[in-house]
Amino acid sequence: MNVPPPETWSVAAEPVDHAASKSLLHDYLDELISRYFGRPAEEAEIAQEAGGSADLRDGRGTFLIARAGGTPVGCAGIRWLDPHVGELTRVYVAGPARRGGAGRRLIGAAEEAARQHGARRMLLNTRKDLHEAIALYTGLGYRPTAPYGDDPYAEVWLSKDLA
Repeated sequence: MNVPPPETWSVAAEPVDHAASKSLLHDYLDELISRYFGRPAEEAEIAQEAGGSADLRDGRGTFLIARAGGTPVGCAGIRWLDPHVGELTRVYVAGPARRGGAGRRLIGAAEEAARQHGARRMLLNTRKDLHEAIALYTGLGYRPTAPYGDDPYAEVWLSKDLA
């Protein structure tokens, strides 16, 4: 797949239960679960974890899809923890579209969507073995913060002021 550069991508909110959203979330969860357990993910595991995306709709969150030339290539979710705090989640860029600023483009669009919603701060959590993600987030200004929430896989908590 020849993917155009990220600065030419469109990023827009789409329903989390839209076909493109479901496909990207499936790929994201497949990769995340497989990497965590060191074996191929099972469809039942992916389906179970996909349920954690339900709060990215009905005003409780926003789901963004990045498209390159009309093809879905990435996603990011924002959960609204309160009127002024968003949680960045489900950040994923498909393999062929990675590198060259893809993650930065997607996260920048998520931060702008959060600002437009009225958020002044963005939180996120991740696993400590996701070194590439941690490097990306810290490179974008996210800094360590106190643990929050009850995600059993959360090992690193980061925050960024959006003002």
